[in-house]
Amino acid sequence: MTAFTIRPAQPTDVAHIHAMIIELAVFEKLEHLVVATEALLDDALFGARPSCEAIVGEADGEVVTFALYFHNFSTFLTKKGLYLEDLYVKQAQRGKGFGRQMLVALARIATERGCGRFEWSVLDWNAPAIAFYQGVGADVMPEWRICRVAGDALTALASGER
Repeated sequence: MTAFTIRPAQPTDVAHIHAMIIELAVFEKLEHLVVATEALLDDALFGARPSCEAIVGEADGEVVTFALYFHNFSTFLTKKGLYLEDLYVKQAQRGKGFGRQMLVALARIATERGCGRFEWSVLDWNAPAIAFYQGVGADVMPEWRICRVAGDALTALASGER
């Protein structure tokens, strides 16, 4: 039986997390969008002003999964929430319950911190992930759409050009 443990990420985990980010991008067919480096990730997680947090899961001492998250805020609830940016389990480690255990750990963090909700996004074509998330009690909200302004569009909006 595989020994699986979950713990807060440490600086020594950055290379593992970065490698899994690349694997995730390839899986999602979005590798062309990745500009992340180990240095940028290290600063985001452990720099002077961290912008996110992460937990990792180890199977028999090897990092095989990560979850990167941060706080958002609900004006309707007037409470902070926990937003899961990415959860990834290495392909060879799927089907062992590690993803569910990671979600349970994140839900515990959210409740311990007094969060009013725990949210994340899923690609509409990823039917296995959607089914998995519904299986743990998540509502997939088809009436909501993500709006994003990035790159040149962000610069134009910031300058008032749009």
